[in-house]
Amino acid sequence: MADKRDYYEVLGVEKSATSSELKNAFRSLARKYHPDRSTEENAEEMFKDIQEAYAVLSDDEKRAQYDRFGHSGPGGSPFGGFGSGNFNINLEDILGGDFFSNIFGGGGGRARSNSRRGSDIRTYHTVNLEQIYSGSSEEMELDLPVPCSDCNGTGAKDGKVVTCKDCSGQGRVRMRQQVGPFVQDVVRDCPSCQGRGTSIEERCGSCRGTGKSLKSSTLRFAVPAGCEAGTRLRMRGKGEPAPQGKGEPGDLFIEIEIEPHPWYERSTTDLIMSMPLGYAELVLGTTVTLKHIDGKDLTIKVPAYSNSGDTIEIKKRGLPRTRGSGRGDVIVLLKLHMPKKVSKKVKKSLQELKGDLGPDDLIERIIDDAQERRS
Repeated sequence: MADKRDYYEVLGVEKSATSSELKNAFRSLARKYHPDRSTEENAEEMFKDIQEAYAVLSDDEKRAQYDRFGHSGPGGSPFGGFGSGNFNINLEDILGGDFFSNIFGGGGGRARSNSRRGSDIRTYHTVNLEQIYSGSSEEMELDLPVPCSDCNGTGAKDGKVVTCKDCSGQGRVRMRQQVGPFVQDVVRDCPSCQGRGTSIEERCGSCRGTGKSLKSSTLRFAVPAGCEAGTRLRMRGKGEPAPQGKGEPGDLFIEIEIEPHPWYERSTTDLIMSMPLGYAELVLGTTVTLKHIDGKDLTIKVPAYSNSGDTIEIKKRGLPRTRGSGRGDVIVLLKLHMPKKVSKKVKKSLQELKGDLGPDDLIERIIDDAQERRS
């Protein structure tokens, strides 16, 4: 046992450490290295070591023996059986019930209400860019679950529920759980009543024991200006009723979807569009006026001798910012429109203008320039 680490070193305390200091050190390390929650590679081994160290040092008699003889004393190790997992440590008292509640879903033996919150519901609502620009007041019809009126949401015939026999109405039962080398008593939800404390002997005929029915509801809500696709609006208390009518209902989340625009694509608060133009318009320049989402005309001035791929920025005509003030921009990408067919007259005119529009050896010049740059 010469390679066994010193117990004080394992816990990171001095040999003069008090009982309180030992307990605090163990609590901190046990939380860090618990195998069911730690991401450390050596978590399981470390957890065993700190348990063994604390089991020895927290016992006055064993600590005194350890301080005198170390790991090996007369007649062999004075701590036989410590590696077997037979530690007399109440982890729940040391680490707290919340620690085991997080791992196992239990409540650490602490009393709690049997009431539970209902589940949340998500639905979708589509708006257009015009509505996003100005913000809008929306209305939608939706069938939502409400407590069954015949059983008051209990799911039982005439609303009559009985106390769960397995948990005596507590909603919690004590079970044995293996925690590393320990066998630990853990308090968990009663599996028979799912933690409600009551059970149903005869189901409600109207809702078939679900405790819920559907009711058509008119929902009114506001879509904020500038919001993005995926934004969720919460309506509190409009979700699923609580199980058996005990507890608060869940919430309703309305997720905003934005329908595609005929020519705009959105990039946060900027609006991007592609504008196809003919060759003559790119060479000579032109002005295009469009009806914009803000209700005003958007004037796009294309300068002469523009190239396909050039962009034009129109400041502060995009969408409003959700935080702060101001608006994004409109970014116009110029593209050369190539007709699929032209008339014989147009073809003849193009042949006559070919020399003026560009030299006959233009392609050869481009290739030569590219090869020259490479060399």
